[in-house]
Amino acid sequence: MSLEASRARLFESLHREISDRRVLSAMERVPRELFVPPESYNLAYEDIPLSIGYGQTISQPFIVALMTQALGLRGNEKVLEIGTGSGYQTAILAELARWVVSVERIPELADSAKRLLDKLGYKNIEIHLAGETLGWPQGAPYDAAIVTAGAPQIPHTLLEQLTKSGRMVIPVGTKWEQDLFKVIKKGNKVLVDNLGGCRFVPLIGKDAWED
Repeated sequence: MSLEASRARLFESLHREISDRRVLSAMERVPRELFVPPESYNLAYEDIPLSIGYGQTISQPFIVALMTQALGLRGNEKVLEIGTGSGYQTAILAELARWVVSVERIPELADSAKRLLDKLGYKNIEIHLAGETLGWPQGAPYDAAIVTAGAPQIPHTLLEQLTKSGRMVIPVGTKWEQDLFKVIKKGNKVLVDNLGGCRFVPLIGKDAWED
């Protein structure tokens, strides 16, 4: 099947499962084939995760769409992304939000993602190498946060970086299987909605898994 045919099939499927048309339009604008390794080019529009090296993956398109939809972005938000990876999710966030702050702990991935996103013309993204503290406290508060690695619990460190009405999407569970949580802050309260099972690489750092 050609790349164009598999792309059409993927978006036909996503349109049945995802209700936020802004998210789908953003994903249709971002060329996923540029964010996968050359050997996976022909698989770019299959609904599967793909290895991007360094023990990391680019998430399957359905999960990207589901997580992005759960953030409810309308265009004026400042968003925190934990785990830049290839930069694919970063680009989709940049299509939908005012500003994106993305953090990556692997220098080679951070560098390659930054080069590609710059080449594609994004001006509303900043990428940082992860420090000792989860997230990027220097840029807080954030209206929304997306975590593309699985945590053992909802990290208090990240909740503190959200606005009083901020929301976060994060996989929580074991190192091998998680549930996708949509977390909403309501003042001092935290509301959690379980969006279903998922599998992500472990989130490394204080308030998460040890390296």
